[in-house]
Amino acid sequence: MASLRVQKVGILGAGRVGKAIAVLARRAGLEVAMVGSGEPVDEVVAADAVVLAVPLGKFRTLPAGHLAGCVVVDAMNYWWELDGARPDLDDPTTSTSQTVAAFLEGARVVKAFNHLSGYALEELARPAGDPDRIAVAVASDDRRALELVEVLVDALGYDPVVAGGLAEGMRFEPGTELFGADATAAEARDMLERFWNTQRGRVVARARGSR
Repeated sequence: MASLRVQKVGILGAGRVGKAIAVLARRAGLEVAMVGSGEPVDEVVAADAVVLAVPLGKFRTLPAGHLAGCVVVDAMNYWWELDGARPDLDDPTTSTSQTVAAFLEGARVVKAFNHLSGYALEELARPAGDPDRIAVAVASDDRRALELVEVLVDALGYDPVVAGGLAEGMRFEPGTELFGADATAAEARDMLERFWNTQRGRVVARARGSR
């Protein structure tokens, strides 16, 4: 990862998560391009990594054609209270990031930052080596893109913890132990490992085994 550098971060979504990531990126000395819904995305997609910080229920409004070839960081979550009943986003045989990746054909999707609270993004970033530094889980089917996002996570003030491929993003979606937990890297790894012994983990394992 030493040869990988992030100099510019693009952010699609100007809500709390997008703004918090923008502040962290600027604090780390990175260039930031951020746009809200419906705004031109040319500058955003020219960044080294593009963070998706819009409501997941609106993912089909994302500019898929513009994002092809981009390293795309999926920081979105499914909330039925906001998104309504969405069987496509509540399917235990797949992660929501796999669904997003299928729509964003050609994009190099990495799941990250979704399990941190707004407070953790705004207040809990720490320099490398700080004993109070917390973890950010990352998952992707694209190894090089995953490594780039690991570099970004570290630059923004968190310890990256690799969960595996995009299918493993299920292990830090809403309703899991890691979601919303201010966990160290070691704690995060333990929580990811324990997922399969939870009720949600057993449901996912059964569904995927029968697929």
